[in-house]
Amino acid sequence: MLAAIRGEPTDRIPWAPRLDLWYRAHRKAGTLPGKYKDATLFELCDDMGMGFHAVVPDFQDLRTPEDDIDRALGIYNLWTMPCRTIFENVKRSVQCDGDRTLVEYETPVGTLRTATLYDEAMRKAGITITHVEEYAFKTAEDYAALGCLFENARAEPNYDGYLEFAEPIGDRGIAVAFASVAASPMHLIQKEVMPLESFFFEMNDHPEELAHLAKQIEPYWNQMLDVVCRCPAEVVFIGANYDASVQYPPFFAEHIQPWLAKAAAMLHEQDKRLLTHTDGENTGLLQHYIDSHIDIADSICPAPMTKLSFKEVRDAFAGRITIMGGVPSVALLPSSMSDVEFEVFLDGFFEDIGDGDHLILGISDTTPPGADFDRIAKIGDRVEAFGSVGSP
Repeated sequence: MLAAIRGEPTDRIPWAPRLDLWYRAHRKAGTLPGKYKDATLFELCDDMGMGFHAVVPDFQDLRTPEDDIDRALGIYNLWTMPCRTIFENVKRSVQCDGDRTLVEYETPVGTLRTATLYDEAMRKAGITITHVEEYAFKTAEDYAALGCLFENARAEPNYDGYLEFAEPIGDRGIAVAFASVAASPMHLIQKEVMPLESFFFEMNDHPEELAHLAKQIEPYWNQMLDVVCRCPAEVVFIGANYDASVQYPPFFAEHIQPWLAKAAAMLHEQDKRLLTHTDGENTGLLQHYIDSHIDIADSICPAPMTKLSFKEVRDAFAGRITIMGGVPSVALLPSSMSDVEFEVFLDGFFEDIGDGDHLILGISDTTPPGADFDRIAKIGDRVEAFGSVGSP
């Protein structure tokens, strides 16, 4: 996988489908394929000759409830992460009400309240990230408290936790260091701190206050970047879930691209790589990814789930960015694609792969619980038949 990122020859296309949600859903339901009914996900991947997808963390793999308390702020303190965030000069109270977690942040300039949900339906689907029911931002009166909160946030290393996470993965795959689902201070506000519709109203109604809050987040963000860029990982995850209708090209160019480019430069100085999670509609964004100097576009999801074909993305990146993913998840669903249609899809897909360079093949965004397991195996067979990459 690392050789593919560097554009070096490999004996095969790396094949590392994301199976975590699929596996958890079937394990909980007792419906794992017979051969693997008692297998761990490591054992299943090893037996099938697949790389282990270790990019998106298990957000419920918590050592204490404290790890997940600040999720509604876009702040995660998972033990697997290379960075831990601590809030100072803030009184925080937590109340658990069944599947809901309510958090109150009392600052010198105001109080904020958040609520998250993690219910049985989510557990059955294999989902681990909680749903935000109540955002921290509700009205313009909350800007002062939010600014105070982030001005009192401090990032510190959690390298031992990351190394413990990476150790069992070993050479099965890349143990990606997860830093943030946001790519910049403004993206954090848009994605995590307030409802999306509120964000766009605030861009019109209170642009100065919104810009000031982003500036208040910057010192913490820079501190976080410094910590994660010095961690022991070879690849760092920063930013996720872009869509051309939300992070539209001018917004991306102004508020996201400079920060991704900064992170990329810092990581490259340490001989590390930047991964960002590009699983949405990427029309109009491909050149911005190139200009951001990212190394890995994780979870590229082409047509028929988005407008761009896989070939269009491959041609645009032209070896400058490694694609991770590529197979749209609907291709694995018999309800969406018949067996005949699936075979036709595979023929076209492997033709669009071209030389197969700068590619870590996977399923975008993830393998759904309803996926046909035989189709996963068939993709592996096609990978074997494709042969080596970049050899004379």
